Amino acid sequence: MADVAQAACRPVHIQGLDALQLSLPNGDCATVALHGAHVLSWVSGGAERLYLSPLATLDGSAAIRGGVPVCFPQFNQRGGLVKHGFARLLAWTADEPSIESDRARLTLRLRASERTRSQWPHEFEATLTVELSAGCLALTLGVHNTGKQAFAFTGALHSYFRVLDIHVAHLDGLAEPLHIHGEHDRVYAAASRPLRLSGGPSPLRIEQSPEWAHTVVWNPGPMLSAAMADLPDDGFRHTLCVEAAQVFDPITLSPGASWQASQTCTVT
Repeated sequence: MADVAQAACRPVHIQGLDALQLSLPNGDCATVALHGAHVLSWVSGGAERLYLSPLATLDGSAAIRGGVPVCFPQFNQRGGLVKHGFARLLAWTADEPSIESDRARLTLRLRASERTRSQWPHEFEATLTVELSAGCLALTLGVHNTGKQAFAFTGALHSYFRVLDIHVAHLDGLAEPLHIHGEHDRVYAAASRPLRLSGGPSPLRIEQSPEWAHTVVWNPGPMLSAAMADLPDDGFRHTLCVEAAQVFDPITLSPGASWQASQTCTVT
């Protein structure tokens, strides 16, 4: 079993980042950095499905632009913490992978520490489980209250999906079909059915579990893209963020309680 696990989950080094790469016999693979439990890449059917900025900071000193950042315990700047919380800025630890013939699963963990307590005085354990199967990537964020006091949090799986050209991409399944024209940053009530993103190498079905109350759709547009140091001027053309999120209504966990929510992406 050890040889099989090593063949399907191997350590890799991406510039300054330690990462793990899950791979399947059909060639599908996903690469996850320990910094931030950040999914950097998902290749399926021979095509990259996520957008990672070529100007992203990959030395562990800052948040990574692109892929799938984990936002916890705060969404955006809705609170007193650093933007999108500290989870994407810290090193996580990885469990032993779970390997089957047609899928691979990896769980990463972040526990309360002196550094987190200095910003957010709560005891917790956060997990991100990455499950890769043929044509499918499933991400599950979990939070466990390991302390003696209740706490509240918001967050998101801030997925950057690759599109060939934002001007011809469209997202179906929200209130109405969505075409992006310029900067777009909007929080939607979570849809009861999967979304469909067209305009990438092939369409994607994007589904989030009902524990998420919101879906955030974001594209920086040309002006903001040009102003961002870690994004090319034309970076906006090649990505659309479709985020499974908890924005307005914090989740409250009593001592010993747990919560988890997922986003599942499938090539169609």
